[in-house]
Amino acid sequence: MKCITTPLTAITAALTLSACAQLGSGQPEDSVAPVAEADASQAEVAAVNADPVLTSAPPPPKAAKTQEALDTTTSAQRAQAAAPAAPAASSKLLGTTVASLGSPTEPGFWLKTPLVKTETSGRVTNKANGKSSAVKLIPIDGPASGGSRISLPAMRLIEAPLTELAQLEVTLGS
Repeated sequence: MKCITTPLTAITAALTLSACAQLGSGQPEDSVAPVAEADASQAEVAAVNADPVLTSAPPPPKAAKTQEALDTTTSAQRAQAAAPAAPAASSKLLGTTVASLGSPTEPGFWLKTPLVKTETSGRVTNKANGKSSAVKLIPIDGPASGGSRISLPAMRLIEAPLTELAQLEVTLGS
């Protein structure tokens, strides 16, 4: 049987290989960003209660189209979320995660992450600029190295680009 190579076959093979390179397939393991080890146990996470003030904003109006209209948090809530964390025994590193923008219609300051197993209070710090926000940490299924979703108000507060992935350091307590 004779093997015939067409330009379409060559293009398909090239696109498949380039997609593998973008996904990291075939890359050495040391090229993957390391995940920070957690300092906090799940028992310590469960002992910290989530702050209801950070998630008590009303839902945005149905007609909201801009980030300003979708962000229904008050200036007092933003100031509280932006306030520096008080040094406390409960402020322990949970890990590092890559986060995308979560649903902009869900109000409040929150991070949905596989780094916790129960709802609790925490803080996210944008590794690109050092800006941080207190958030409610909400558990989602997945490995600790999996990605997270962050609320619109929190993403705006830490000045992360809304259309990009943000690398965040997540700590217990706010």
